[in-house]
Amino acid sequence: MKSAAFLIIMLGSYLSCLAQKPVDCNSIAVQDSLFDVYSKKARSFGYDHPGWDQSYDSLLAICPNISEAYQEKGLPHLFKGNLSKVFEYNDKAVELDPKRWTAYRGYLHCVYAKNYEKAIPDFEKALILTPNGFIQDHTFWFFLALCNIELGNYEKAEEFLQKDIAQQRRGEGKNDLHFNSLLYFGIVYYLMNEYDRADKWLRDCLQLYDQHPMANYYLAMTMKITGNTQQKLYFERARQYAREGYRLNEPNSQNLTFPKQVSMEEMEKEL
Repeated sequence: MKSAAFLIIMLGSYLSCLAQKPVDCNSIAVQDSLFDVYSKKARSFGYDHPGWDQSYDSLLAICPNISEAYQEKGLPHLFKGNLSKVFEYNDKAVELDPKRWTAYRGYLHCVYAKNYEKAIPDFEKALILTPNGFIQDHTFWFFLALCNIELGNYEKAEEFLQKDIAQQRRGEGKNDLHFNSLLYFGIVYYLMNEYDRADKWLRDCLQLYDQHPMANYYLAMTMKITGNTQQKLYFERARQYAREGYRLNEPNSQNLTFPKQVSMEEMEKEL
């Protein structure tokens, strides 16, 4: 209660100061300061409370050019699956600050909306605006590869995954590659019927994440085609790890389906 009262007092003082002099909404420092105050207020309510939206509406009444406020207004709708509203707010965020939000909108198109034709131009533009950028722990090349996998453009997906790996290895190249980059490289080669290369990349993925259900499954499928008798072992591992709750380990992956993701029902068919 004390912290809430203190926040109200501070907010009142802040607004009192604002009333005394014009607010420079073009100042990044002012935008950041205002956003900090109103986002704390919104988070005191939570996503499902009307106060969340009202807090950001109050902020935008003062400075209508704060892009992050629009992005935050879209979050409750993202969790509710109301994607039309999500994109309404994110389109406004991109309009105000394309450098910051274009890649995020591409991510939403790719992973949530499965609209790969819209995701691709967003990531292509993001590569120009913020070269070597990352979104959700991945390069923009990674998501371009996922889009092209789903569109059946496997050679393009291969090219983009090569660029994804190259970007991760830039500098001294001592960082571990993301295991899902290795996974999707294996899947691309599996889809291209290049089973030796698929085997190599899927095993590399399992070196980093042994309990990866999809990597175990696709390695088993590769072995099934090539006649490797170890296929049963890897099918069983895929089922076991999926039952134990292992997943892609991507943000919100428990509620999302990623490209070429395999369900438990599909895994059970290989019994």
